[in-house]
Amino acid sequence: MLSKVTHGRAAWWKRIGLGLVLGLTLAGGVMAQDAGHPVIAGFGAVKPAGDAANLPDPSLRYRVVFEVTRAASDPAQINPALERVARFVNLLGASGIRPANGDIVVVIHGPATSSILSDDAYQARFHQANPDTPLIEALQQAGVAIHVCSYALANAKIEKDAVARNVTIDLAAMVTLATLQLKGWVLMTG
Repeated sequence: MLSKVTHGRAAWWKRIGLGLVLGLTLAGGVMAQDAGHPVIAGFGAVKPAGDAANLPDPSLRYRVVFEVTRAASDPAQINPALERVARFVNLLGASGIRPANGDIVVVIHGPATSSILSDDAYQARFHQANPDTPLIEALQQAGVAIHVCSYALANAKIEKDAVARNVTIDLAAMVTLATLQLKGWVLMTG
């Protein structure tokens, strides 16, 4: 038979546990994304396609590297290639798949290089804040690693201190792309 003290403690822990579960459930509900944006809110919208073939396979480890070379046609617009990465993450998320941090990598070079400018550097160059900043931050929050080629930075006359926070500066896009593919990442271009 339990003493009154032990019984009181057990009841207290039960209330605390239920409170934590309820609190986490409510917080999760508030923070949950909508069906079109299951992982990255506001970017890369997806639509349900219940009878489609080749759905994401939860038994696979999705290690994918996106080569991003396209820029937006207007400096005031979001880079469509980065939006495509968000769509991929949301497509996986809609199937309950959440790749590990760093399993999805974006390698930026060529005309897309200005996408990684900090807001201040973008403002100085294009007279407005970088429209890609919220998307890049959302991708990073979802575990996507963003890399930029140092040769592309030099060609675009972008100094290292003008690169947005948490963007990795690699030696060369072609080295990063080759290395990741040799280590098992799938290359997505376009």
